[in-house]
Amino acid sequence: METIIFYVFVTLATVVAMEFVAWFAHKYVMHGLLWNWHEDHHKPHYEKHGFFEKNDLFFLVFAIPSAACYIIGSSFGPFWLFFVGIGISIYGVIYFLIHDVYIHQRFKWFKQLDSTYSRAILRAHGAHHAKHTKEDCESFGLLVVEKKYFKKRTNWIKKEA
Repeated sequence: METIIFYVFVTLATVVAMEFVAWFAHKYVMHGLLWNWHEDHHKPHYEKHGFFEKNDLFFLVFAIPSAACYIIGSSFGPFWLFFVGIGISIYGVIYFLIHDVYIHQRFKWFKQLDSTYSRAILRAHGAHHAKHTKEDCESFGLLVVEKKYFKKRTNWIKKEA
């Protein structure tokens, strides 16, 4: 029983940690060294050609460590690495559903969630996409949202000025 609790803890801790890994990667890798992969994601839809973006390559950036954790954890040990892989995968599914399905509507599975939190996520991501360059962007996370985005856009823009 203690082992199961430990593996559940490792999995959930990894899911939580991935939000911060994703924030760091978004701010310093996607808006840094690999901007050429991420840049098309900041272009308006009318400038895009086709369904896929170069930005979709980041799926591999996160899938490879997850797969490596599955393989190493289940074949060579330590076994808890397998559950790190599960945590990375769970975060990947959450990211896909919120970012690609809900925010960007790349799949029409659900159109509009309506809660204070879901509207805050939309506002934060909208503020991030307000810039089409790699500099001066804000809100690099996905699930952890600054307080100001829980208010109507007009309220938090006035207070910044």
